[in-house]
Formats: sequence, structure tokens, C-alpha cells
Amino acid sequence: MPALSALPFLKPSPLRSPLRSPRGQRRHTLPASEFRCLSPEDAVSVFEIEREAFISVSGDCPLHLDEIRHFLNLCPELSLGWFEEGRLVAFIIGSLWDQERLSQAALTLHKPQGTAVHIHVLAVHRTVRQQGKGSILMWRYLQYLRCLPSARRALLMCEHFLVPFYQKCGFEALGPCQVTVGDMAFIEMQHSVRGHAFVRRNSGC
Repeated sequence: MPALSALPFLKPSPLRSPLRSPRGQRRHTLPASEFRCLSPEDAVSVFEIEREAFISVSGDCPLHLDEIRHFLNLCPELSLGWFEEGRLVAFIIGSLWDQERLSQAALTLHKPQGTAVHIHVLAVHRTVRQQGKGSILMWRYLQYLRCLPSARRALLMCEHFLVPFYQKCGFEALGPCQVTVGDMAFIEMQHSVRGHAFVRRNSGC
């Protein structure tokens, strides 16, 4: 499994120079912008962002706190967080799935032998929305998946109003999803992550 630090498109951009003290000595500062896999220690921050983003819209969260910890323990390499000055501002959590389409079991299971990455949730902190961060994070996440030997495609389910957003990210609609949550219905979407030899050759994978 490649380390995120080895992937050029996931490295933080040098957005500012390190601060210096009056005597000219360099002071240590947090990176202005950093992308890395999440850990179980990030679960509370993840849930706080997710809860605010989803409960006001749908009344529930894709993942509850214990489920977030579950996936960040089982497959942290399939998550990606965007941190600004050490603060989490956006994230994606995924797991592996081993069937052609998503089913109800995909909501809670991680199938290590699977070749489809089920994207459970993408959320952005309310203070930095409408800045394109969701699209940027998804692009970086898909680039990362192309470096994972087991990943062949990415799957997600979303409500109808989010279909145009994911289409702009390169996903195609597969039709109604088998999964339901309460009285909510979803569209299942797919993005191929195989057959990108040029990307692999030039990404440090």
C-alpha cells in the first residue's frame, strides 16, 4: 500500500513561507494545507462535520460515530482528510466492496478482497463551503485510488439533487440504488479507476 507522502498530488502545497523569529531563527508552524489518511483519533472531528452537513438536510448521517471509528480502524487507507493549519475541513471515508452493485450490507461492511471502493461520505466544514473544496478533494481521492492495485472502480449512492455534482467529478449514474435509509431513495453512481497507465507512470505510484 503506497504511503500518501509518496504521492505528489497529495502532498501539501507550499502556500506560505515558514515564519521567522526576530533573531532570524525559523519557527515551526503547521502546514497551511495538508492531505492525509484519517485515523481513529480523527473520528470525533469527522463526525462533527458530518453531523452538521447532513442532519440539517436529511435528518440523519451516512455514518454514525461508532461506524466512523469502525472504518477508520479497518481501512484507514481508504479515507482522505483535508487539513488546514491542523484543522480538519473536509474528508472522504471509503471501504472495499466485492459486488457489482451496492446492497444494504455495504453500509457497514468492508470486504478486503473487493475491487470496488464504496465511498460512504464526502463532507466539507460549513465555514469553507462554496469554495470548490469538495470537488478538489474528490479529484485527489480518485487520483489516489488509481495508485491502489486492488481498486478498479469507485461506487457511491447519493440523493437526486447531488447527481450533477458527482457527474462533474466524472461519475456516471447506474440507476436507482438497492439501498434505502428510512423513506429515502438514492441513485447509484460509478467512476472507473483502472486503465489510467499515463497517470500511474507520472504519479510516483
